Amino acid sequence: MKSTVEHLSPTRVRINVEVPFDELKPNFDRAYRKLAKQVRIPGFRPGKAPARVLENRLGRGVVLDEVVNEAIPAKYMEAVNADEIRTLGRPDIEVTKIEDGDHLAFTVEVDVRPEITIPAFGELTVSVDDVEVTDAEVDERLDTLRARFGTLTGADRPAQDGDFVSIDLSGTVDGEEVPDAATSGLSYQVGSGELIDGIDEAIIGSAAGETKTFTSKLVAGEFAGRDAEISVTVQSVKVRELPEADDEFAQMASEFDTIAELRDNLREQVGLTKRMQQGVQARDKVLDALLETTEVPLPETVVDAEIEMRAHDAVHAFDHDDAKFNEFLSSQGRTREEFDAEVRTEAEKAVKTQLVLDSVADAENVSVNDQELTERIIYQAQRFGVSPEEYVNRAQQSGQLGAIFADVRRGKALASIVRQAKVTDASGNEVDFDALFGPATPPAPEEAEAPAAAPEPEAAEAK
Repeated sequence: MKSTVEHLSPTRVRINVEVPFDELKPNFDRAYRKLAKQVRIPGFRPGKAPARVLENRLGRGVVLDEVVNEAIPAKYMEAVNADEIRTLGRPDIEVTKIEDGDHLAFTVEVDVRPEITIPAFGELTVSVDDVEVTDAEVDERLDTLRARFGTLTGADRPAQDGDFVSIDLSGTVDGEEVPDAATSGLSYQVGSGELIDGIDEAIIGSAAGETKTFTSKLVAGEFAGRDAEISVTVQSVKVRELPEADDEFAQMASEFDTIAELRDNLREQVGLTKRMQQGVQARDKVLDALLETTEVPLPETVVDAEIEMRAHDAVHAFDHDDAKFNEFLSSQGRTREEFDAEVRTEAEKAVKTQLVLDSVADAENVSVNDQELTERIIYQAQRFGVSPEEYVNRAQQSGQLGAIFADVRRGKALASIVRQAKVTDASGNEVDFDALFGPATPPAPEEAEAPAAAPEPEAAEAK
């Protein structure tokens, strides 16, 4: 086989491939066996008709089509590997010549990863928020803990913000019942914002047995984007009583003997959460700084595919009805043109991020071990509420295992960049990522009894 590569642009190539028929003999053998099983020829058992009889019965063209359809994908990958081409997206293949008995020729146009000049990571400078823990934040964390041990008691008064109510709901659009909006005996905390817009205002001030109606725009289902008349009936009102924040509560709710010790522990927890948030902020800002200083020609077909996927996901909740989706956008004060422009901007950033981090991963020789891949699979499975085995099966069926591997590798590449960049807090102090995420290189066994497996900042997801 012979192949040549033409560079059409920094992100696209044309591969010209010529395959002698001698190399196609295994393909011809498989084609004859496959066709022999598909046709019944008098005098021959299924699958036993010889090649000459098959060609006389079906025609040489049918055989050649079968051979070419099987051979081209394999020969294309052989050419890609031989020329070390880093392809992106789906190839456009055109058969240019079939010289029966002599050779097969075809061309492939495909997007490729462009050559990218990566800036020095030490020159990337960003500032992140200070880590400050206030007494109010500790009080809020303590109140959340107290709420877990609280009790609900009936309140003989109209509902107020923060109360727990049992409600019945129903809704209509232009007089037509909305099945998805009907429910009874629903428990809801007033002010939580977990239901539809306008419901809190309707419930507040309503006593048990009272019914209120209000108008709200539906965001999903058959009537998504349309105004609905919602009826809410309050069945009961309850208030949550919290235990006193004292030593007795500390002993009941934690391993600490005094409320002071418990508050100190909660302060540490809030501080750790804020430090983790600081790390995420650093990751995002370093990535933005890297993208701003890196020139990357974007493969248009890859960007278009990303746009199509994002637009598809957006209208999925509206049963892929563009009219309903456009109505929803209008209710949000946005136009479809504005949405399309935002999607293109996001898609271009996502593709650029992937290309840059892949180049960094190559330059830094970033690898992914089985444990890291397993941890990501478990994390993703938990996000989607399925078992790791089911998640892996789905990923295999959809061909996404490679994407999972690539995401982990990009995350490690970005973590390496963040560690090398200059990151300071608002007070001018340099952020210690070893203290936050653990050392980049775990100590040897003889240096530490149990090296901690620390989480790394992850790459921004493109989907």
